[in-house]
Formats: sequence, structure tokens, C-alpha cells
Amino acid sequence: MKHLFTAAAVAAFGLGAVSAQAATLDDVKAKGFVQCGVSQGLPGFSNPDDSGNWSGIDVDYCRGVAAAVFGDATAVKFTPLSAKERFTALQTGEVDILSRNTTWTMGRDTSLGLNFAGVTYYDGQGFMVRKSLGIASALELEGASVCTNTGTTTELNVADYFRANNMQYEIVAFEKADEVVQSYDAGRCDVYTTDASGLYAQRLKLTNPDDHVVLPEIISKEPLGPVVRQGDDQWFNIAKWVYFAMINAEELGVTQGNVDEMMGSDNPSIKRLLGSEGAYGEAIGLGNDWAANVIKAVGNYGEMFDRNVGPDTPLGIARGQNALWTKGGLQYAPPIR
Repeated sequence: MKHLFTAAAVAAFGLGAVSAQAATLDDVKAKGFVQCGVSQGLPGFSNPDDSGNWSGIDVDYCRGVAAAVFGDATAVKFTPLSAKERFTALQTGEVDILSRNTTWTMGRDTSLGLNFAGVTYYDGQGFMVRKSLGIASALELEGASVCTNTGTTTELNVADYFRANNMQYEIVAFEKADEVVQSYDAGRCDVYTTDASGLYAQRLKLTNPDDHVVLPEIISKEPLGPVVRQGDDQWFNIAKWVYFAMINAEELGVTQGNVDEMMGSDNPSIKRLLGSEGAYGEAIGLGNDWAANVIKAVGNYGEMFDRNVGPDTPLGIARGQNALWTKGGLQYAPPIR
């Protein structure tokens, strides 16, 4: 079966008669790996080292999908994409899933032929400036030049914020994230704006990171998460439930280190999660050990967060809104039952 793009998507991207393959799982199995669209380098989320090995929350999520499908977290390939390229790459089938610090908005959810599978990181847009400017608040940015990426919600949020506060500004936009960082570092603009998590990540790339400060204002809601094409409910369900399994695992105390031991648990919720009771994997076209394989490969959500962006990493981000709902945060998953 084929699923045609929406008329809006065709018009916006010039895709003509291109269609999305509905049976994504079959295609993925046939080629033997998941093709995952990621950023061009954002520490803590999707970033390659000097040897081309990728790491980060968005990367681990994709490895979790590969583990669910193949029982092998290495059965994944990564395609670095700019903000401008990312949606077209997913729409045309260049990637099977987009896991690239992408904000869930109504426009993207309804007009691009895409579905967001969940919120793997609750974020909000902020501003970074040089400490030498002596600025303590974003409300002091009248007349500032602002560096950011093209093709993102960031530009729109900046326009809304400065207009709402009756301030003038100049936008300095680039397609690639590293171009934004380099331009800000070189002094081509006064301010760097993106999601707060991105500011902490990109600050690590500056010549003197300690010379820069992230201002306290958060000016938007930026729910970040993975994206798939519309029209393939099976693949959409897999994308959702890999994430939900990681949340449920943390809530139930199932970790990468104890998952084998937990296989013998008498807790019905754990038994359903790990596949010793029920046939929940069958319902999404996978083996019943799909979630156990995810947790063995990348751990639960908390482990993934702490390993990549948590307090003991260079980014040093507290859980905050990304704590479990049982601990005052927003991370909450439907039950497996």
C-alpha cells in the first residue's frame, strides 16, 4: 500500500507524485537497519566523535528502535540533517525516522504528512550572551543582533518575543548549527538563541565557554521528539512504544543492569513490559521481548538522560520538567496492558 503526501506537503516541498511506503517495518527489515535522521552535531542529543561514532539522547532513541526491531542496537545508520533538510528527508523516505531535537507544533503535525511519536525532551527557547555585556535579562536586548538557525521555530519565537516587548533586533541566520556557533563566537552577533538545551550544548564548542551566560528567560514551549511519516500506523506505534517502554521501565525500576533479573519478577506490570506475560510485541509486529531488548541496549529513560545530558556530564542539566510524573516532572507514559 502507498500513502500519498498531503496536498500541502506536496505544494510546500515540490514532491510531485512521490509517495511514502506504508510498510516501513518491512522495508527496514529487508535492508537490515533503521535509517535515522539526526542533527549535524549537538552534544548530548546527536553528536559524532572524531571517529564518526554517534552519541546522545536522540541517537540512543534510534538505537532503541533498532533493538526493538532486530534485537541489535547497532542495526542503525545515521544521516546528519540540517533544520532545513530534515522534514524533506523524512517525507521522501531518505530516513525511516527523524530523531533530531525537533519541536512538535500544530503546523508540523497537520500539514507536513508527519506524526510526532512523543516528547523525549521538554525544552524551551533561551538566549546566550557574553558576560562582558553585563546583561542579566533578555528584556535588555533592545537593538541586539541575534544569531540562529534558518528553518526552525526559533526565528518565529524571536520575532514574537521582541515584538511583544516592543524591542528592535536584527536576525543573523545560518542553515548549519555549527555556522551559528562559529559566527556568535567570532562576534558577528550579540546573542545566540536556540532551545535552552542546545545553548548548554553549543556553549561547549565556544573558544572560552565560561565567558558566556545563558539568560534566565525561557520564551517558548519546545516539546522535542521523534517523527515518522503519516499513513503507517504500525511504524508509528513502534516509534511511540519504544519511548513509552523506556519511561515505564524507569517508573518500574527496570534498568539496563537488572533487566535480566527483573525477567523473574512477579509484578504484572513488569511481566507485561518484559514480555513474559501477554503478546504486546505481536500487536506491533515485533517479538514479545522487544521492550526487554530496548532496555538491555540503551537502558530506561532516566539512564539515557543521565548518560547524555545529566548533572554528571559536561552539559550538567537537571531533570527538571523531564523528571517522571511521579517526581514532579512531565514524563508520563501510557501503561502496557
